Amino acid sequence: MILFAATVFTSAFLLFLVQPIIAKQILPWFGGTAAVWTTCMVFFQLVLLAGYAYSDAVSRKLAPRAQAILHTALLMASLAFLPILADESWKPDPDTEPGGRILLLLAATIGLPYFLLSTTGPLVQAWFARSFPSGTVYRLFALSNLASLLALIAYPPVIEPASTLAAQAWGWSALYVLFAALCAASAWKATRGHRETPATAAANAEAGPAPGPGAYLMWFSLSALGSLMLLAITSHITQNVASVPFLWIVPLVLYLLSFILVFDVGTGRDRSGWYSRIWALPALFALLAGMAYFLFNNSGVMDIRSSVALYSAGLFVACMFCHGELAAMRPAPKYLTRFYLIISLGGAAGGLFVSLIAPRIFDSYLELPLALVACGLLAAWLTWRTRMAMPSPVARIGVPAVALAITGVVGWLSLEYLSYIHQNALVVTRSFYGTLRVKEHPRGGAEESPTRSLVHGVINHGWQYTDSELRMKPISYFGPSSGIARALDYYSGRPRRVGIVGLGVGVFTAWGEPGDSFRIYELDPEVVKIAREQFWFLSGSKAKIEVVIGDGRLNLERDLPQKFDLLSVDAFSSGSIPIHLLTREALRAYRRHLAPGGVIVYNVTNRFVRLAPVLKLVAEAEGMQAIRISDSPSEDKYSGTEYVLVTANEQLAADKRFADAEKIEAIPGLKPWTDSFNNLFKVVK
Repeated sequence: MILFAATVFTSAFLLFLVQPIIAKQILPWFGGTAAVWTTCMVFFQLVLLAGYAYSDAVSRKLAPRAQAILHTALLMASLAFLPILADESWKPDPDTEPGGRILLLLAATIGLPYFLLSTTGPLVQAWFARSFPSGTVYRLFALSNLASLLALIAYPPVIEPASTLAAQAWGWSALYVLFAALCAASAWKATRGHRETPATAAANAEAGPAPGPGAYLMWFSLSALGSLMLLAITSHITQNVASVPFLWIVPLVLYLLSFILVFDVGTGRDRSGWYSRIWALPALFALLAGMAYFLFNNSGVMDIRSSVALYSAGLFVACMFCHGELAAMRPAPKYLTRFYLIISLGGAAGGLFVSLIAPRIFDSYLELPLALVACGLLAAWLTWRTRMAMPSPVARIGVPAVALAITGVVGWLSLEYLSYIHQNALVVTRSFYGTLRVKEHPRGGAEESPTRSLVHGVINHGWQYTDSELRMKPISYFGPSSGIARALDYYSGRPRRVGIVGLGVGVFTAWGEPGDSFRIYELDPEVVKIAREQFWFLSGSKAKIEVVIGDGRLNLERDLPQKFDLLSVDAFSSGSIPIHLLTREALRAYRRHLAPGGVIVYNVTNRFVRLAPVLKLVAEAEGMQAIRISDSPSEDKYSGTEYVLVTANEQLAADKRFADAEKIEAIPGLKPWTDSFNNLFKVVK
């Protein structure tokens, strides 16, 4: 029994540990955005589905010895993929479609090992059930989710700060070799003495009839809804509530915890573990209504902590409902591989809908309101279906009626939310990299012009006056007292060559003068389209403007030296910190494009992370110095900003324009970031 448990635990631990390791390797190649992680999740779910399908087919159609031979051969073949280090030949070209490229890269790098890890849970449980018919096989499912949870919460604070990416890949590969040995041993262990004992015969007799189409449909629906709620709420709180690093971990922890609790069916607990409709359904409907209300009421009445707490609680109860109902409907061990296959199919369907289908059919994040309504409808239907078990006639009619009424309110609030999203919006569009909205803001005072802004999630990427006489006035993060405006002014009096990583709406180009040249690197083609069609900075600038589409760092690495006087690095998107733009290797790439005496200006304005200490260490490691300039303008048209100027120009550093430079406080234990070693956990405020 220990052998089977160790195999399941090790496989689940590696299954979740490989996800941040491999995603972190390829993030810099595809812009460092949250969309890369979402695409990786699609791959993981699809391969998990393939693994469960394999387990179901093998356990039903092959004899024990044939299963052991086949699986051992595949385990040995998978060792050829080690170590799991992505080859740089997979780096995309500027015109490469990122989604498909990521899926192919992952298949070539971790395809077979991840597939075999995916097969382990249901397959080893089937072997366990055959070897120990009287054992509680579904507790192994809870054990596998516990291992996944441990891997998830250990990576940011423990594994990432202690090792480079290469060391993580080699360490994971070594553990995979151990897993392969354990799994092969389990396969052959299950072949020994295989015969129908009295206990086996009794277990088979208790198996009952095979699950019907109705059971399959419910398994699929509950699993898909749980997956949909997970990804929809994760997207909402990381894109529309707060772009806090590691916030995505919270929903995934709650999702896994619900599986652990409902499948923990030890002594004293029923088939649903810690789940009970008595508390779960009232809590679910209350939280669905609460989430829908605050989704609709976007007036800012809830702070970040309260919002995260509400949506996290709602997700947890929804997952307890979905997975608790699944646990109550689980079949006898004879059918467990089919049970897991359908669960995996539902999870993959939910993930595919959020990751691939929704971005193509919706212009904004509509997955959450849809998920809330779907969850309410399914819970209301189950309430009606089980009404005859209620203690009184009044309850049999009243409880389902209340459930349906609350679901109706959730639906109405969701429709109101959709109306809010498009209110005062000239453009609402969605691409691989997220949702973009162009909004009109009416005149705020007697002499103030109306403005137009570009919003990505909770991040404002700049705004512009709409009155023709004020359009070319630089506002938002680029006021005259900002660090970047002062740095550009240092080079005034002659034609200036400026590089920009991250377009926004192009506000910085308003500072351009005749003879100046601005070369802009922008990852998202939709941002370029919006900046040209909905704003006037690019067309109205006095400087020469050229735009290069694609990841800024990759394009800078390809370009010939550009001899920039100033290179602006301002490519922070909602929900993600592009670490690959802040490393020593990135600084070397930037420096290659500087003219003598040039400066690199990083916009590090952020409520959640402290990036100035990182840049100070990176600059010093490359023989340069970092200057921190913060400003808090009193006028509403200018935003408070924090810029870090990195240069080897001593005259610039001593210039009076930067006399108010602030000291950059060190973070104990922080080291300069590199492409292979960085620790975002260390700089979270």
